[in-house]
Amino acid sequence: MNKGVSLLVLLGGVAAASAQTMAQEGNEPAGDDAATRQLPTITISAPRLTRSLYDTPAAVSTLGQEEIHQGQQGVRLDEALDGVPGVFLQNRDNFAQGQRISSRGFGARGTFGIRGLHIRVDGIPYTLPDGQAQIDAVDLDSAERIEVIRGPSSVLYGNAAGGVIDITTGDGSEVRRSPSVRLQGGSDDFRKLAVRSGGESGNWVHSVSVSALDFDGYREQSRVEKRLLNARLGYRLDDDRTLSALVNVLDMPTAEDPSALTLDEVAEDPRQARDIAIELDSGQEVAQQLVGLHYEDRDALGGEVNVRGFVSRRDFEQQLPFPGSSLIDYERNYYGGGADYTGAATLGDLPLRYVTGVDLARQEDDRGRRSVDAQGRVTGITADEQQNATSAGVFLQTELGLTDALDLSAGLRHDQVRMTIDDRYFDDGRDDSGERTFREWTGSLGLSYRYHPDHQVYATLGNAFETPTFTEFARDDGRGGFNPEVQPQKALNREVGLRGIFGNGLRYELVAFSVDVDDELIAYEATDGRTYYENAGKTSRDGIELGVDWSFSLAWRLTSALTLADYRFDRFDDGSNDFSDNRLPGQPRQVWHNALTWYGNGDRFASLEAQYTGDYYADNANEVTIDDHWLFNLKAGDGWRLGDGATHLSANLGIRNLLDEAYYENVRINAFGGRYYEPAAGRTFYAGLELSF
Repeated sequence: MNKGVSLLVLLGGVAAASAQTMAQEGNEPAGDDAATRQLPTITISAPRLTRSLYDTPAAVSTLGQEEIHQGQQGVRLDEALDGVPGVFLQNRDNFAQGQRISSRGFGARGTFGIRGLHIRVDGIPYTLPDGQAQIDAVDLDSAERIEVIRGPSSVLYGNAAGGVIDITTGDGSEVRRSPSVRLQGGSDDFRKLAVRSGGESGNWVHSVSVSALDFDGYREQSRVEKRLLNARLGYRLDDDRTLSALVNVLDMPTAEDPSALTLDEVAEDPRQARDIAIELDSGQEVAQQLVGLHYEDRDALGGEVNVRGFVSRRDFEQQLPFPGSSLIDYERNYYGGGADYTGAATLGDLPLRYVTGVDLARQEDDRGRRSVDAQGRVTGITADEQQNATSAGVFLQTELGLTDALDLSAGLRHDQVRMTIDDRYFDDGRDDSGERTFREWTGSLGLSYRYHPDHQVYATLGNAFETPTFTEFARDDGRGGFNPEVQPQKALNREVGLRGIFGNGLRYELVAFSVDVDDELIAYEATDGRTYYENAGKTSRDGIELGVDWSFSLAWRLTSALTLADYRFDRFDDGSNDFSDNRLPGQPRQVWHNALTWYGNGDRFASLEAQYTGDYYADNANEVTIDDHWLFNLKAGDGWRLGDGATHLSANLGIRNLLDEAYYENVRINAFGGRYYEPAAGRTFYAGLELSF
């Protein structure tokens, strides 16, 4: 029996023993109010079929406004996601590369941007048809809720859904005071101004959030200037029908890239940037605009109908931190939409709920690449391509109530992803135009057993696929078009989980997972400084995730998220080296996040966070080790009513890396020349004031 199956069998035995124990105790929760206390209802929608979390056969984490906003800077997703088991984040402060997020190893290969994860904001997919995603336009200041599905979910969202991050911004109905103005400052010239207004008036509801970020960064050549607008406007047509619009505008004229260092350079000065990065002024400029529409009818044909559409444009230019073919730009048009219908029926005498629908998206990139010399002078054009990707998916998700406590869930989806490259660069005497089309069926099967009113056990099985992105199809021989040697990766996910709440208020989640991946996509850096990709033969990912949330008194709350995992190459020979049985680079075996929060009167609070990250490797050969480390953060805040009580003032203070630990905020996997390391800041401070009316 392999290790992954053993983990699942072990957790299944724990679930069975727990169910037997609860039965012997008469299925009654502890406490004097056992007859009346009910499990708090947590409704989730990211798995497409809306239902209670405790009826869902999947590892799903939900984050509310406290986790997203309390004492936070509102700049990066790790501020909220660090406490989610199974999720590992790097690259806090290199805005040119973007934050690296992985879930059970999916997304770990991305050297910039996000790969392998499906990101959604207000129902609009931020993951493109080719599988890449950018989150620089996500407005955390107006974010109201985040749902994270930690297992592969192609049956829900198609290509590159090794995990799902579903972000919902407030529509204005939750705003109690408006407008609000928030001003923050901190170490390394961190400055941020955020203004938000929202509310309801008759059938109308609105929310407008505007922010401006200026940050010099801990290292040289790491400055960022970012302006962001996120606005929602909704109109209630009647009691069942609503129409809403979303506008999102990003302007980031400066996002510098200090590049990675060698160990000797880190020892000399961890704040320095690579010399060539300064010489070339490496970094990026981004401007993006997005408009979306959503129509909802909660009483259509006996069910619920949702129709969405969106269109966006992104202008991008980036100077990579090396001379040669390193100045890239593109103009992107991205548009699409979808429709779904949720209904109910009976199968025999059994109740059946289902959601079925279609997703469509189109990506059009007018992309160029130029060469520069060591002084940053443009020396010529090296690529000119039109890259288009079209995705179309149809899906069906069902839930059959076998008994009052036992539900059977099943899903089926078919996707087609068509990618074309029109090569318009002919100075090399070749036409490297081409087309790749991928057609994939994915499915899932799950059982959820509410063996006690306050406890659930579930098991699920599902598969996923992930095409290489246009960037990952690049050829290392200098030619354009598609690399014919690179293929999609496919995954099979198995998991068993327990979740519930005890009479003392302790909530828990325990999950064991085992994922097998064929043709794993792996990054490597060539001598020309560019990153390319290849397929590993087969990898396995086995682990346990534990989440605990315990409000053990009115004044104290303890949260803990532990991940114990083993990510390995089962079979991988790149032609020169056999890496079979090596650990996958970039993924620690242990990540343990803890937070202890004290609540005083009103808005007063203080929170101490402690996160342990185990050691991991920076290369396929497992020869470069990144040491483990502990990281401590402290944050606190308070609030006061002013004048007649209609005006509210709040203040917060935060200290990151309280013990001044030396560690790396990002590690570049399989980097050439030993340049793996991007040092993190030492002890830093930030503070903020918010005035709301």
